[in-house]
Order: sequence, then structure tokens, then C-alpha cells
Amino acid sequence: MTGTAAEGTSPTGSDPIRPGPVQSKLAIPDAAVLALLGSRDENLRVTEDLLAADVHVRGNEITLSGEPADVAFAERAFAELITMAGRGQQLGPDAVQRTLHMLTHGDTESPAEVLSLDILSRRGRTIRPKTLNQKHYVDAIDSYTITFGIGPAGTGKTYLAMAKAVQALQAKQVNRIILTRPAVEAGERLGYLPGTLNEKIDPYLRPLYDALYDMLDSESLPKLMAAGTIEVAPLAYMRGRTLNDAFIILDEAQNTTPEQMKMFLTRLGFNSNVVVTGDVTQIDLPGGQVSGLRIVQQILDGVDDVHFSQLSSSDVVRHRLVTDIVDAYARWDAQQETNVPRQVPNRADRRRRR
Repeated sequence: MTGTAAEGTSPTGSDPIRPGPVQSKLAIPDAAVLALLGSRDENLRVTEDLLAADVHVRGNEITLSGEPADVAFAERAFAELITMAGRGQQLGPDAVQRTLHMLTHGDTESPAEVLSLDILSRRGRTIRPKTLNQKHYVDAIDSYTITFGIGPAGTGKTYLAMAKAVQALQAKQVNRIILTRPAVEAGERLGYLPGTLNEKIDPYLRPLYDALYDMLDSESLPKLMAAGTIEVAPLAYMRGRTLNDAFIILDEAQNTTPEQMKMFLTRLGFNSNVVVTGDVTQIDLPGGQVSGLRIVQQILDGVDDVHFSQLSSSDVVRHRLVTDIVDAYARWDAQQETNVPRQVPNRADRRRRR
């Protein structure tokens, strides 16, 4: 980096002269130019909006100018983006924003390493973590037998867990995938509903099917399910089983009772991995029942080979507005606890009153 001013002392020898604006030039490898700048320079416009340093691109050269600290930060940001582009990763405005967010918040890990961790690829689309907490969550799934992913809607808890399950199945690390959810709205008593078992439970398990169709060929999924290689079932149907050589995911775990959580966790067999996901701010249990997900962290505190990954609104990977909604509800909940207002019924209570 070359500077246009240097720090020294004033002619009277008193206070040091503050450094003035500086300029730095970065070369972009030919193969990375298009990916770095983005379609119609959309990535470049994002960096220009978010960086305090002035950014100018001519050919394969980026010129950064401004205050020394701003230029140094911009250099780090472009170094990370050039690394990702050089690896053939398709960059978009979202990846650029997340890279700058990680650097701004002083994350110790390289954004290029976080955002380039490929889990699963299909039809030219790659599933990978998009935030540092998501990477820690994915790493924990690899390192621990039982992993809990706890956080608000849109943080990728279930989707990343299912991608890891499919990856493990394809690598022959497990023989089957088992996906389960508590069917709270029907009280897990599905017999009175019309249709076959699959038709009865389908509304509660549909999000899991949707994720599977994203990750597997639509032709192969029915065959895998018919063979029992992939099983999707309500939590009530896990009782009495021992699950060996399996990747097991319990979704919407905030809607389990403590007894159901214990029942599920004790299904663990040999050479199996368990991932439990849930959002303790969206509990639908009727009658004010205690959520098994709320208390399990206290119960299993200190138990070896169990890990709790906490995700927050900053890890939301849906529309930007979802982050704002999650934060707004968190502020509202905190205010209600402080003011001790009338109790707001949960969704299950409201349904019973209709």
C-alpha cells in the first residue's frame, strides 16, 4: 500500500501530524474478475455502498483510497472476496454483505473459509454455511454424536442438518436417514384424520419432504423411502426403537415435552448421529406444558459428546425482513417480561378457544 502522507511531528515539535489519506492498488486475477464484480457490477456496487474507502476498478486493478484504517479494512475485504472468486465460487451481493459483516464484527475465522465450506452440491447449486455460527453448527455435527441447533426461524438449523444427513448417507457413513417431528397440532393422535397414515401426517412433515426434494433427485427419493433408507415419521412412532447406523434429526423440538425428549434421545444406537433443532420462542404445546427443548440443556449440561449450538437473528438467511421481525419480537417479549402484562395465549390455546 502506498500512502500520500506520513505521520511525523509538527514544525514546533509538539503534537504528531495525523496521517492523511492513502491509496492502495490490488490486482485481480483474470479468472476471478467476473465473479468478483458480479453480474452488471452488482457486487462492486455493494462494496462501494458498504466500504468507507473509495473504490475504483479499471481492468484488472482495484484502487482503494481514503483514511488508512478504511483502506486497510477494504484491502482485507477484497482479499477475502478474491480468494473466494479464485476458487470458482459464485459470488453474489449476499455473499459480499456477509463477508463484510464478518470482518466488521471482528470474527477470527476467515470469511473465505466459512463461506466456501461445501456440504452438498446438486444441479449446480451448492449448500454451504452462510454465517460463522452456521459453520460452527456444521462443524459440531461432524464432531459430536448429539448436536442441538437452537435458534429463530430462518437460521438454517434444519436445512443444514438435512444436508449433513444426505452427505453422510452418500458417503456411506450411515445406512439410513430418519427425520421426525412432533405432530403437536393433532395431539399426536392421528387416527381420527381421514386417509392413509402418510396422508394423516403429511401436513406436519411436509417441510422435511420439501428439503429432501431440494437435495435429492425426485426420481430416487421415492425409491429410498420405499426401501426404508430414508424415513419420515412423527415423533410418536419412535417409541420402543433402537436406531443404529443412522443419521437422526428431530425437528421442531420445542414442541416436545420433557418425557418425549427423553424418549427420543434414548433411541440412539451404535454408529448413529443425532441432531435436534428447534426455536424456543415458538412453542405450541397446549396447556402451558414445559418444553423439553427448554430444559434439556440444563439436564445434559456436562454430558460428554453432546453439543449445543446457539443461532441468532444475525444468522437468518431468509429475506432481510425476517431478521427485523425476529428482533422486533425479541424486544417485545423482553418488554412484556419487564412490565408483567396479561399473558398472551400461544397458538395452540387460541385454536382451542375458536
